Amino acid sequence: MEGAATRRIFIGGNWKSNNTVQQTKDLVQNTINKLSFDSARVEVLVAPVFTQLQWAKENVSSNVYVGAQNVSLFGFGAYTGEISAEALKDIGVEWTIIGHSERRTLFGETDEVVLKKTTRALEQGLKVIFCFGEVLAEREANQTIDVVNRQISGLKSLKPEHWNNIVLAYEPVWAIGTGKVATPEQAQEVHQHVRKWISSEISAEVAQNLRIIYGGSVNEKNCGDLIKQADVDGFLVGGASLKPEFAKIVETCNTHNVSA
Repeated sequence: MEGAATRRIFIGGNWKSNNTVQQTKDLVQNTINKLSFDSARVEVLVAPVFTQLQWAKENVSSNVYVGAQNVSLFGFGAYTGEISAEALKDIGVEWTIIGHSERRTLFGETDEVVLKKTTRALEQGLKVIFCFGEVLAEREANQTIDVVNRQISGLKSLKPEHWNNIVLAYEPVWAIGTGKVATPEQAQEVHQHVRKWISSEISAEVAQNLRIIYGGSVNEKNCGDLIKQADVDGFLVGGASLKPEFAKIVETCNTHNVSA
């Protein structure tokens, strides 16, 4: 598993539409700024609501990235309510999540929109956490691989240099916020398929270096078994990222395979 040993583990905390300013201050002071990890082996990111991004950039420890949860399909202009990649970069934000299932299901973002957002964000110099995953009915109908293929197929249009700035996040919709979690074997099956697809459709080098992370009710109890999978390179954490247990997830990943 040479490739897995050389890929830096990526852990993102998606805070979603949560936290008052004071709650964020407490979380940053008591948990985020006390995280201990080897930055050569692990990357950590937190994504607060838009209104707290600048405060977070100024107050979160420099070894933790601050990212956005979404980004506009457009640049500056007459797009009321939108926040552009240019606006994010202006306050020093380097990362954005795109295509989270809640954006797809609640706000109608199609595969086409997600791809356009991803391409534009990368073109503007942002790094992207690209989310994909099936709903329960699709898994029960044995359509998981077909759905995943459809959602990632547009990535073939990315420029070669963009692959250094993207992380793929497999998030089975049925496991997000439900307390259910994909078994390590289920996660590995999809991650392995995606890496093989990338190798076939893009290149073997990109596939070997690409981080593919898992999201869906990740917590301190299940992260250890998940991170042992050869093609699971980290996590996009939801609810647990708002709690002290986020530090336990980071610690588990930081010590994973440390002798390798």
